[in-house]
Amino acid sequence: MDSHTNAAGSMGPGLRTGPQPRGRGEAVSRTRKKRGIVHELVTNRILFLMLLPTLIFFFINSYIPMVGVYYAFTRFDFGTGLFDAPFVGLENFKFLWTSGVLAKLTLNTLGYNLAFIVLGNGLAILSAVLLSEVKGRWFKKAAQSILFLPYFISFVILSVIVYNVFNYESGFLNTMLKGFGLDPVDVYNTPWMWVPLIILFYLWKNLGYSMVIYLAAITGIPEDYYEAAKIDGANIFQRIWHITIPMLKTTFIVLLLFSIGSIMKGQFDLFYQLVGNNGVLYNATDILDTYVYRSLKVTFDVGMATAAGLYQSLFGFILILSVNAVIRRINDEYALF
Repeated sequence: MDSHTNAAGSMGPGLRTGPQPRGRGEAVSRTRKKRGIVHELVTNRILFLMLLPTLIFFFINSYIPMVGVYYAFTRFDFGTGLFDAPFVGLENFKFLWTSGVLAKLTLNTLGYNLAFIVLGNGLAILSAVLLSEVKGRWFKKAAQSILFLPYFISFVILSVIVYNVFNYESGFLNTMLKGFGLDPVDVYNTPWMWVPLIILFYLWKNLGYSMVIYLAAITGIPEDYYEAAKIDGANIFQRIWHITIPMLKTTFIVLLLFSIGSIMKGQFDLFYQLVGNNGVLYNATDILDTYVYRSLKVTFDVGMATAAGLYQSLFGFILILSVNAVIRRINDEYALF
């Protein structure tokens, strides 16, 4: 009996019935920990070498310029160097906060970007789902091309179109209103009108791009799911609700995190080209990006502009960390890191 037991115990690690020695496992674990980054660099040196140009690019263009953050704490003077400007501490931030400028810019930037994210993703998902259910091949391609085309239109061209439509004297809108005997509308002197207009033009320009992303995700859903649902008697709305929408969750969360990462960076080209230097519309349309640009272009206040830009970056950084932490707590698979 003992001989059989000893023989079975010596047949190999896969058939051992006794407890495993702890010393060996702990030694392997310590060895792996000791390897660390040096072992990774040596083992994957070819991959890291291929990655090196990208790292150099970001180091030169993204990390070295971060030295300019020091301007946010100085009263910048063009006659002095970077570190010779008078240090004022948080004075620039204090002025932005006490003057109410920072609160207004933050609310405008967040409000517009939240509208862009919610409405943009909602309409993109709806368009992609509807287009995926269309059976006509030529109609599907034509509709996809028509919706995607505005994405390639320059914001400069868009501003020309908007001006020719809403110009008070000879715009298309007021010409139509006068033709019907109605009073013209001074759109460029009515701030509240630009809130829905800016959102509308953003959706018109970017809907096709977002729709293509969701349409590609829908294309990757196995057809077997839909066939099984049809056999079970599910109609088209049930298939969309129980198969298509849940399968788009991952794509939606990834796009949501990317959007939130730049939520404090407004669409500068859109706002600046449509509004320009029209001070009447600033209360409803001014965002952090346009304020920073105007501070540098008009007043040459580098310290104030850098303070606003630093606040914008820190706010967005904290926001993306918070949202990613919430998503990781809900479902770790959907988090970016």
